[in-house]
Amino acid sequence: MKTHYTVALSMLAGAALGAGAIQGLHAQAKAPVYYIAEIDVTNPEAYAKEYAPKAQAIIRRPVAVKWQ
Repeated sequence: MKTHYTVALSMLAGAALGAGAIQGLHAQAKAPVYYIAEIDVTNPEAYAKEYAPKAQAIIRRPVAVKWQ
């Protein structure tokens, strides 16, 4: 009977340690992401017509963090 208590106590202790480890992983802060770009435009008409709308759509794409 003592063996059953030992096994049960070991399982409870393992579950508690596992839950604590998972909670610790969830509590870690995620680093912010910054994107910096420098563009030299040589053809403004083509830039405004072809590149800019696609780039703006990518930048405005939904991400995990909601912008305020």
